[in-house]
Amino acid sequence: MPLPLSILDLATVGRSQTVAESLDGTVALAQKAEETGYTRVWYAEHHNMAAIASSATSVLIAHVAAHTSTIRLGSGGVMLPNHSPLTIAEQYGTLETLHPGRIDLGLGRAPGTDQNTMRALRRDASSADSFPEDVLELQGYLRGQSRIPGVDAYPGKGTDVPLYILGSSLFGAGLAATLGLPYAFASHFAPAALHEAIALYRREFEPSAQLDKPHVIAAYNVLAADEQADAERQQQEVMRGRVALLLRPGTEYTDEQADALLASPQGRHLHQMMTYSAVGTPDVVREKVTEFGEQTGADEIIVAHQGPTVEERLRSAELLAEAYLT
Repeated sequence: MPLPLSILDLATVGRSQTVAESLDGTVALAQKAEETGYTRVWYAEHHNMAAIASSATSVLIAHVAAHTSTIRLGSGGVMLPNHSPLTIAEQYGTLETLHPGRIDLGLGRAPGTDQNTMRALRRDASSADSFPEDVLELQGYLRGQSRIPGVDAYPGKGTDVPLYILGSSLFGAGLAATLGLPYAFASHFAPAALHEAIALYRREFEPSAQLDKPHVIAAYNVLAADEQADAERQQQEVMRGRVALLLRPGTEYTDEQADALLASPQGRHLHQMMTYSAVGTPDVVREKVTEFGEQTGADEIIVAHQGPTVEERLRSAELLAEAYLT
């Protein structure tokens, strides 16, 4: 049996694309995912990144939910130290009330941005220290068991939106195990601790009211195309776009300059981020996704479709679903 497949959508804004076009593509991708059998679509909170349009996750989820009917939608994730737990309980409680049984709340503790922007978010270096307590406070609001006397989330109270812990280190794995929550590992860009984190999570997992046994979601990059050469061309374009991560915001560069940077020592990190990837025709990606699932022992795979355009990401999602799920 194939593992459940889900999608992580960064609402990528291409080098020649507007934000509005990117958000239209996000709706189209969720509709394609619903049509072809994916389990859920998640959106990640990032800030001050011109190439990512998913900073306001709850607003984006509301928009996509209004244009779909059955697929689960959620955050992958909300960076909880950027917010008060009460605010997030109200936002996601509202979403669950409007779209019952379809909302997930994935939580991370990273800032999702650079140090300067972190200050603009009114967050400091110690904000992440209270992450475990903040998760429990948020959970209490959603369950109608507030930890702060006289304070409840309206909407939110009693909606019991399911929580997921996201991470790329052993800390998140240990916390998810202790709290008895599902654990999603960000191996699509931070592959180093994947196997160690999963092993720790499974070893230390304690059943909870939400979950009676461990549930691991592992992230994987996919770029599927009808022809191998086209998939490889798209991969080259994607990597050129990632060069922006090495440069000052707004810096323009040519394809030749991008290729030179990718071949340099600084570019090695960008290649390492893509360690867990499948690039090619449907047969190629099916084999690699299957192998990844077997190697990790994951219960679910969440895929970041990496095509440089909306149309190419839609085709990649369709091809993978046809090859792996049917």
